[in-house]
Amino acid sequence: MADFIQLKAYPMAFATRLIGFLPLLLALAFPVRAEASGSFVNWETPHVHPLDMTPDGTKLLAVNTADNRLMVFTLTSGIPVLAASIPVGLEPVSVRARTNTEAWVINHISDSVSVVDLTTLNVVRTLRTDDEPADVVFAGSPQRAFISCSQVNRVMVVDPLVSSPVPVRISLWGEEPRALAVSPDGTKVYAAIFESGNGSTVLGGGNVNPSFARTNPVSSASSPYGGVNPPPNVGSGFSPALNPANPPPPAVGLIVKKNAQGLWMDDNLGDWTSFVSGANSAASGRVPGWDLPDNDVAIIQVSTLSVSYVRRLMNLNMALSVHPSGKVTVVGTDATNERRFEPNLNGRFLRVMLALVDPANPGAPGLTDLNPHADYTVSTLPQWKRELSLGDPRGIAWSADGTRGYITGMGSNNVVVVSNLGARVARMTVGEGPTGVVVDGARGRLYVLNKFGASLSVASLSSNLEQARIPFFDPSPATIKVGRKYLYNTRNYSGQGHISCGSCHVDGRMDRLAWDLGEPSGSVKTLTGQNLGMGVPALTPGFENWHPMKGPMVTQTLQDIIGKEPLHWRGDRAGLEEFNPAFIGLQGNDTALPAAEMQQFEDFLATLTFPPNPFRNIDNTLPTNLPLPGHYAPGVFAPAGTPLPPGNAVNGLAIFRPPRLLGSNVLACNTCHALPTGQSSAMTWNGSQFVSLPAGPQGEQRHGLVSADANTHVTMKVPQLRNLYKKVGMEFSQTSNLSGFGFMHDGSVDSLARFIAQPGFTPASDQEVADLVALMLALSGSELPVASGTSVLEPPGMASRDTHAAVGWQLTLDSPLLSTSQQSLLSTFFSLADAGKVGLVVKGRQAGLQRGYTYVGSGTFQSDRALETPSAAALQLLAGPGSELTYTVVPKDTEWRIGVDRDEDGLLDRDELDNGSRPDGP
Repeated sequence: MADFIQLKAYPMAFATRLIGFLPLLLALAFPVRAEASGSFVNWETPHVHPLDMTPDGTKLLAVNTADNRLMVFTLTSGIPVLAASIPVGLEPVSVRARTNTEAWVINHISDSVSVVDLTTLNVVRTLRTDDEPADVVFAGSPQRAFISCSQVNRVMVVDPLVSSPVPVRISLWGEEPRALAVSPDGTKVYAAIFESGNGSTVLGGGNVNPSFARTNPVSSASSPYGGVNPPPNVGSGFSPALNPANPPPPAVGLIVKKNAQGLWMDDNLGDWTSFVSGANSAASGRVPGWDLPDNDVAIIQVSTLSVSYVRRLMNLNMALSVHPSGKVTVVGTDATNERRFEPNLNGRFLRVMLALVDPANPGAPGLTDLNPHADYTVSTLPQWKRELSLGDPRGIAWSADGTRGYITGMGSNNVVVVSNLGARVARMTVGEGPTGVVVDGARGRLYVLNKFGASLSVASLSSNLEQARIPFFDPSPATIKVGRKYLYNTRNYSGQGHISCGSCHVDGRMDRLAWDLGEPSGSVKTLTGQNLGMGVPALTPGFENWHPMKGPMVTQTLQDIIGKEPLHWRGDRAGLEEFNPAFIGLQGNDTALPAAEMQQFEDFLATLTFPPNPFRNIDNTLPTNLPLPGHYAPGVFAPAGTPLPPGNAVNGLAIFRPPRLLGSNVLACNTCHALPTGQSSAMTWNGSQFVSLPAGPQGEQRHGLVSADANTHVTMKVPQLRNLYKKVGMEFSQTSNLSGFGFMHDGSVDSLARFIAQPGFTPASDQEVADLVALMLALSGSELPVASGTSVLEPPGMASRDTHAAVGWQLTLDSPLLSTSQQSLLSTFFSLADAGKVGLVVKGRQAGLQRGYTYVGSGTFQSDRALETPSAAALQLLAGPGSELTYTVVPKDTEWRIGVDRDEDGLLDRDELDNGSRPDGP
């Protein structure tokens, strides 16, 4: 019961009011649900600004991401009371009240904004945005809406009063702009760059082929260490000391970081500036003057839409708010990835930070460690100190007088209270996974949205104590709810209470950094039981055991890794179980997970799914004329730095497969990168066909390893290719870069084009390079050819857990009369649903009631009343002002739950409401 509501110190009338809800709360605490297989897709989408209050203070607005809804709570009764739960787009992550009667909801997977009338409680307009919108704010006179679109690094500016506004697009020089805020005078909009980086980059050092695309400056005789590779990390030696029983470690790359003086330094005070940006920059493949601006906050002037930047705050800027004084306050984490070796990073590889920025003097930000009790000279603190820590901060809000700030710790399940200078003054425990936070000064309360716990915490501003915890409906399967904590929880699974697996694998994805987690005193690991070269003769020679000194390796996504074993860049972890010691050896925890909990973690990770690929056409086909801004010729044909022409991914696919042999005219691209995921095959060639291998003792698969990467890491796993578009941003031919890490295991190849055009491969022109780049950007996994297994050059790959490109698309109708473009889009929706590729649902209010419909094929819908099955034409006739209907494309097999049976109990939603029961519970 404590997980659902906690009664603490507050007036008796308040307690009496809550006790009246007890039967309902008990029912919510023990729901009976039938979880249909495949009825829920977990994209693990992060919140940005999920909680807001209307200007008049009468309503609290909260997104319910898992249920694809906006929840409206009234605040007039003393506690938030749920008044409406309004269907919006897929994966809402932010909400803002534009007025007392209108809210804008940002739908991250739908790439849309739902404009909600808070009087009629319906979506009245849907605005299509660029890819992966994250937040919205309103500023200027006349007022305009500013919408951050994180995947494309843009802010869209639209007139909020126009039904189909023509946007102005502002390009930002930073990866993943998300959280937005407005200056007190309304003249500036601030955008936090989520993946800003921390001024670190990698220098190549493991190249064994001079003609290969990777450079080798770390092994250069003119390096700070005279070519010694790996370079020492303490004076002239190593800490920990090298294991004398091991063979010499392989030559590897090196992470360097720009300091306040603009010098590129390693963790042993070695100065590599000459190789990064100076006279010897060509040795690392870079042009002279190469740089990482490290933009953290964009400042947009509302009147001119000009942009300037605040720099050098932290590498993950998770949330921001404007202090009443006008200072911009940002919370996030800053990684110490320039420091080498796992024992030296154990339990202390990042800091949780607060930045205070005066827009009048943005070059002098104030930075505060939000865990002043932490001791970074050790890996582990006593449990009572861990309880003090703030981890994974995702929200910040200030009191109206600016004396107190409230910061949510999504990983630590608490809220930290700070002074106007950022000093900690209190903390309070709330529900699981707190993200959004709103200060209600008039009532002396704080509201906190607990994403993982599916609840709303109500706390006292005077006592800093949680007073109540109000649950709401969450359709997520138990597998997700139970196993999620092992990714995010910082307090229970780390030695200082502030880090977790999710500190680097942010939201199950990446931090866009590389880490050297080698262990000088460790032992060599043998290749026993590995699928070496998939039995392909050209890929079987030359394997070596894994040395514990592995050098830098970029963080990999956790999406769809279960069933794709072995894991990690080298394939040196047979399955997830072999990462269990990292809870002690890297996170500093006292113990590893028991086997049952490790299985819960694995079951959760098995749900992580790639979102729709933004480069696919709406019907999920490959693009044939894809513009490639930001992609440049590598210098094989046209001069390096020449913009690439548009790419034809269909032609790229033909080049990728036999009979075309790009790999030294011996192998096809997909001999190693088997389709549909681009990962190696889990089968082996027996001389006439590919045959399956038995699973490992924990059920893990045995995907192939290769030894042909032209680097000193001889034994490597072939990586999957479905998120390459998330890793672009480093270009050696350009002086200003978005990222310090690119491709390959260590990130030392700057661009897709350079990798594709390296001498080991044989594209015929820059057009073929462009075609292959287009394919790599659009390689989502689904609807790609899978080999039969009878050709040694084309092994079969394993199925992909990804999402059709049409999923999330929306259309809101306020009239049965459709424009040509509306008719065309709706026709596409029906065609894809009839083909069984997606589901289609319709939501809206009819006769004052919230209604839902699921398309069941042949022009027929099933309504949320079992006996109603309107035709598509009849349903369309119901659309009108005040009775708007929103069509949404959803993943196949989710349409019944999303459309007509929220709790999957077999009773349709409206039938339940008509009979006095609830569709969001038993």
